[in-house]
Amino acid sequence: MEDMATQEGLGLGATIRAWRERLSPSDVGLPSGRSRRATGLRREELAERAGVSVDYVVRLEQGRSTAPSAQVVASLARALQLTAVERDHLYLMAGLVSPNDEPIPDHLPAGVHRVLNRLGDVAVAVFAADWQLIWWNAGWAALLGDPSEKPPEQRNFARERFPVGSGDDVRIASWPVLVRNGEDSDLAVVSDLRRATARFPQDVRLTELIRQLAAGNATFARLWASGTVGAHREDRKTVEHPEVGSVEVDCDVLTDGDSDLKIVILTAVPGSSDEERLRRTVTRDALRAPLF
Repeated sequence: MEDMATQEGLGLGATIRAWRERLSPSDVGLPSGRSRRATGLRREELAERAGVSVDYVVRLEQGRSTAPSAQVVASLARALQLTAVERDHLYLMAGLVSPNDEPIPDHLPAGVHRVLNRLGDVAVAVFAADWQLIWWNAGWAALLGDPSEKPPEQRNFARERFPVGSGDDVRIASWPVLVRNGEDSDLAVVSDLRRATARFPQDVRLTELIRQLAAGNATFARLWASGTVGAHREDRKTVEHPEVGSVEVDCDVLTDGDSDLKIVILTAVPGSSDEERLRRTVTRDALRAPLF
């Protein structure tokens, strides 16, 4: 019985209750009446501040609800006036990744950089959490064109997929790239950006990107309104290369857990004519080192 009580005392519900009870009404601008029996805030007071029902707070504290959404956890953290460390712990207990108060990182860790440099002629690029292109290798430039020829503001994959206005011509690739499942791919990019907003809620660049896309692109606005949350993982694309012709490649996306960097790898089926054409795009000079 003692072990069970100890485990319950360490759970999500018990922790929320402890944090609720340590707050005095005056801490949140409420009067401290003499008739109060509750220690700290009442459940209904916490519910009102967090924008959830009293019944939901009861179920959380009693352990009958153990998987609150990221939005609910964020609201509870604010209502309970948690420190950054306590907030991160609350997300962890809810089985979620805590948000990051820092801007989206554009830095490629040295270890990841070394691994990518060993991939040889495989076409690889790295995008930040907001799909801003931050690194590519020679194979990528040979297959899709050299991104360094474009200004940095035009190296965003989300802006390419969802142009804003007729004059917005953001192109990461220098020639056409056809996507097999366009609607699914669009939804994956949108839902992945929504996931990034939970991870980096204070990032100005991400906030402005979503504001512009939602206001200026009807497809993005429709998909964003759906509320889907997910991650961009895999796809098949056809690159219309000007020298070797059509090259069909598999697109796989690996994500770094800490910074949400997206490592995009383009490969062709081994032994296929596409693999041969992919090899032909990579010149001897392109095999030397990454361009950026």
